[in-house]
Amino acid sequence: MITRRTALGLAGAGAAIANPTGAAMAETQAVIDDFSRPGPLASNGATWRYAADGVMGGVSRGAMTCEAIEGRPALRLTGQVSLDNNGGFIQLSLDLSDTGASVDASGFAGIAVDANGNGERYNVHLRTDDLRRPWQSYRQGFHAGSGWRTYRLPFAGFEGHRTPAPLNVARLRRIGIVAIGREFGADIAVGGVRFFS
Repeated sequence: MITRRTALGLAGAGAAIANPTGAAMAETQAVIDDFSRPGPLASNGATWRYAADGVMGGVSRGAMTCEAIEGRPALRLTGQVSLDNNGGFIQLSLDLSDTGASVDASGFAGIAVDANGNGERYNVHLRTDDLRRPWQSYRQGFHAGSGWRTYRLPFAGFEGHRTPAPLNVARLRRIGIVAIGREFGADIAVGGVRFFS
């Protein structure tokens, strides 16, 4: 379980208090991935994975690369999203635990993503133990502009996709950074992912 009280003690399991400025912290954070390990291995011991709609017959094409973007280690998702053959996505995904177990994030208010993009709209998708079908998720979008920025996505802003079940943040299993839903050229780098209070 990751809570504000226990996050510091769980660094080996993927949670650590983050304070990049060295100043007094205004909030508690728990790192999911700070990209300090050689990619695609994440700080939490799990491995980032790339997927596209080809698993469902789509023809979107893309790639995941590990590289430095403006001097910062990052994971980069690039490609072309196509709606042909009922497709429409490319994504990076990460289990929130290195064992695949669910994580209790009920002590936090949402997800913060450090990203550098091409001005397009991307989604963060969350999956929980309550979801059984691959097309189900909880989704929230953001426009990733050029230059490194932090995008804070409150749990309250995530909407269920093809599921009537409400988001249960005490049973989070996976996060995805997704280019989805329309034809466009994707180019987004992710340099940090964490829970925030």
